[in-house]
Amino acid sequence: MDRELIPDIERGYISRLIRERKRTDGRGFEEFRPLSVEINPYGSAEGSARVKLGNTDVIVGIKMIIGEPYSDRPASGVLTTVAELRPGASEFFEQGPPKAESIELARVVDRGIRESGAIELDKLCIVEGEKVWVLFIDIHALDFDGNLIDAAGIAAIAALKNATVRASDHEVGDDFPLPVVESPIPVTVYKVGGELLLDANLVEETVAEARLTITMDEKGDIRAMQKGGTANLTVEEVQRAMDLAQKGSNNIRDLLAMD
Repeated sequence: MDRELIPDIERGYISRLIRERKRTDGRGFEEFRPLSVEINPYGSAEGSARVKLGNTDVIVGIKMIIGEPYSDRPASGVLTTVAELRPGASEFFEQGPPKAESIELARVVDRGIRESGAIELDKLCIVEGEKVWVLFIDIHALDFDGNLIDAAGIAAIAALKNATVRASDHEVGDDFPLPVVESPIPVTVYKVGGELLLDANLVEETVAEARLTITMDEKGDIRAMQKGGTANLTVEEVQRAMDLAQKGSNNIRDLLAMD
């Protein structure tokens, strides 16, 4: 994203505001914007969810096909995550092949789901070594106003938890719910003006010096971490970020009643 779209004078103002323990929209540093989740808005997908986090709007669709397993995991289904960031969602996004931002978004969401063991992939085997279910998580940004990672991660797990494997369509058995056994939640902590805060809006994210996405499972165990930005984080800041992520994850779970 072209960070130069934010003038230096505005960058300085936002950073100064943060150092004064204030935010541009009046929220507290640990406070999320309003969150809403719509389950299965698109019936053509095996599962889908639309998440609005403030003005950030993202939809995730689940699609499944029959394919071959990986040679080193002949009895396990295959998981693939992709992200589409189109210009209609933000002036920061460009048409064309996937850019670094969309690749990173897909990888961070995928890693949290994969490393938490959220899906029982061994239950997606049809014929060992020959046929398995290949599961695609498709992330589409509809409107971008900061913190797309958290919104996409929430939408992904909501879509997965409400997905159905349509085995009957392929004449390989009866339909069954996608075997989801964990609800990993990503929480991104941003460092702005030397302070740490949750759920950055667009202007805050644009001027952030660093960010740390921490994905936690239902027990509060860390399953994945991803750092972004150019600034370093001290040991104390990482510990503080983990504490914030724990609180943020619990708050989101309460809102979603996922547990």
